[in-house]
Amino acid sequence: MLCCGLALLLSSCAHVFNTHLQRHPLIGRIWDVSAQRFVDPVKVMGRAAAARYVLLGEIHDNPEHHRIQAQILAAMMQRGRRPALVMEQYDVEQQQQLNLMMQGLQTQEEKLGGLAGLMRTGWEWRYYEPIVTRALRDKLPLIAANLSRDTLREVSRNGFDALGTGEEQRLAIAKVWSEEKNKQLLHELTFSHCGKIPDHVLQSIAKAQRARDAMMADMMLLSRRNGAVAIIGRGHARMDMGVPLYLEERAPDEAVLSVGLIDVDMPTDPQAYARGPLGQQHDFLWFTSRPARKSDPCDSIGAPAKAAA
Repeated sequence: MLCCGLALLLSSCAHVFNTHLQRHPLIGRIWDVSAQRFVDPVKVMGRAAAARYVLLGEIHDNPEHHRIQAQILAAMMQRGRRPALVMEQYDVEQQQQLNLMMQGLQTQEEKLGGLAGLMRTGWEWRYYEPIVTRALRDKLPLIAANLSRDTLREVSRNGFDALGTGEEQRLAIAKVWSEEKNKQLLHELTFSHCGKIPDHVLQSIAKAQRARDAMMADMMLLSRRNGAVAIIGRGHARMDMGVPLYLEERAPDEAVLSVGLIDVDMPTDPQAYARGPLGQQHDFLWFTSRPARKSDPCDSIGAPAKAAA
C-alpha cells in the first residue's frame, strides 16, 4: 500500500508540475538580457539581420525551437542576408559529401534523402528537414560543424594535439580559457550528468566540449563575407564559455548574436534563466513550452566509459 500510495503521489506531483509549465507566463516571450526587459520578435529579427554571426541555441528535442530557428533564418533572408547554415548535426569530415549532395544534379527529394542519411544516428531528421530544405532551395552553403566521435575520443585521451599540429593555437583554445571557466564547466558537467560520472571522465568530456566549440567557431568563420547562422545546442551558444568566446577572439570586429531557446522551468522571473556564474549567457532568451519527455534523462546515463565515448 505504501508503494502504491507513493506512486500515486509522484504521479499527481508530475501532473501538477506539467500543468503549471503548460500555463507558464514566460512561454512565447523574449527577454533582452542586457536591457533587462521583454522585447518583440521583430527586435530579435533585426539584430539577427545585422549580426555577422548568429547562434541559435536549441534543446534538440523541442520542435518549437526548430520552428523559431527557421523563422529567424527566413527573416534574415527577407532582409537581404544569405548566410551559411552551420550545423552541429553534421561532422566536419562529411563536408565533401555535403557539398556533392548540395551541388549535385539529383532532384530535391533525392538530395534530401541523401542529407538525411548523412545525419548521424541520434539526431531527429524530422526536426532539421525544414531548415535544410530551405538551405537547399535557396542555395545557402551548408557547413558541417561537429567533430566526429573518433576525433573526440582522441582529444579526450590525448588532449588538443589530437586536432593536429598548431591547431590548439590557431583555434585559440587555450587563449580564451581560464581556470575559473574550467571549474564552472566541470561543475555544470557534473550536474548535467546527474553526478554519475567520475572526475577523470569529466575532465575528458570538458576537453572534448572545448574542442567542439572551437571547431564550430572555425566553421562559422569560413563564411566571413556573408556571415553564418549556427544551429547548435544551447550550451554551445553560451557567451560565457561556448562558441562566441572563440568568435570574439578571432573576429573581434564582427557582430555576434546569441539567442538561447529556453524550455520553461519552475521559475517565472526571466532573470533566473539569464545569467550564469561567469556572466551573461545569451543576448536574448526566447522562452517556449517544455515538450513531454518519456523518461528522466538521468536514467539514460550509463557506465563512465560509455559516457566518455
